[in-house]
Amino acid sequence: MGFHTFDPDRAEKLEDESRYRYVSREELVGNLDPADDDVVADLGSGTGFYTDDVAPFVGRLHAVDVQEAMHDQYREKGVPDNVSLVTADVADLPFDDGELDAAFSTMTFHEFAGAAALEEVARILDGGGRFVVADWTATGAGESGPPVEERYDLDGARERVTDAGLTVEYATERPETYLFVASR
Repeated sequence: MGFHTFDPDRAEKLEDESRYRYVSREELVGNLDPADDDVVADLGSGTGFYTDDVAPFVGRLHAVDVQEAMHDQYREKGVPDNVSLVTADVADLPFDDGELDAAFSTMTFHEFAGAAALEEVARILDGGGRFVVADWTATGAGESGPPVEERYDLDGARERVTDAGLTVEYATERPETYLFVASR
């Protein structure tokens, strides 16, 4: 879809702990199931709200965002030592084939989920690498997040990642969000 990216002038909203209502740190980390030496990417990292939650559990974490302004705000907040900031479009990631053990996206899948981007995610994941996505569902009421017409429902999201060569292992749809775990 890729309708729009989040406005950096409103980035303080990305630091609101009420976001845990939609996906908690425990749910995200539990579904990633990382090892201490894993190399992981947060796709659409914004100001690093969820990046900071995952960083203590991995060896290296790449915070990927298409907007340098988001990285600027993350720098102001303070970036953990094992996190590198990467300014890139998900359809053109600067990682080698199979370089990453896992990737995740929290509330940004709808911004980049075109075929080229998802094929790129599949390319950068190691065999068995996990891709965890929590995003706003098109079946939601739209109480938060982007307009409903800019979202995928779970079946549409699952179809997109499957078409890119990933296998969906777990999926659940909730009132405003869905979460799925796919692997290469």
